[in-house]
Amino acid sequence: MSCQGCVSNLTSALVAVEGVSSVEVEVGNAVIHHKGVDSGTLDGAITSAGFTIGEPEFNWSDGAVWKQSAHNTKWCLIGCSIGDFGTIAAFQYIFIDSGWNPMMIMALAMFNGIMTSIALETFILTGQMPLKDAFQVAVGMSLISMLGMEAAMNIVDLVLTGGAMLTWWVIPIMLIAGFLTPWPYNYWRLKKYGVSCH
Repeated sequence: MSCQGCVSNLTSALVAVEGVSSVEVEVGNAVIHHKGVDSGTLDGAITSAGFTIGEPEFNWSDGAVWKQSAHNTKWCLIGCSIGDFGTIAAFQYIFIDSGWNPMMIMALAMFNGIMTSIALETFILTGQMPLKDAFQVAVGMSLISMLGMEAAMNIVDLVLTGGAMLTWWVIPIMLIAGFLTPWPYNYWRLKKYGVSCH
């Protein structure tokens, strides 16, 4: 069930079953109080209302989930890019003679990118939940996505420029790689578990 219309439809179907005394239905959950109603009758009422029993079969063809997971990936990319690009630019233009090799700069850029993404996502989620919960959700649900994103962006930069370097032509390629790498994971997580960050 994904909306209040689904809740209403399922409630109507279950209340119509003889022997059902009450039904408590909300998005994602239903509790049926009954006396003497066999499970086959309840299953029939549920399936006749257009719902499935058990866990739905996973598929990769749900356009709405691809759209929502793209939205989630976009916010992660914005947060990661701020820290990542800022770090690379700092070593490219300010700390020129730092003595850091490209791999050290990339490692720091990845760390900073993850931190800024967590900070941004925590800020966004505070509109929906308390700060502590927002931080836990941002860290717990997005870490794999952020690691994949950061690795893809920095590998592209390293391979195409030969070091930790931002140029006008490499930035779009880094962003595309950073977006495409975790997007299927974000789709899978949202489709299979209903878990998203925003």
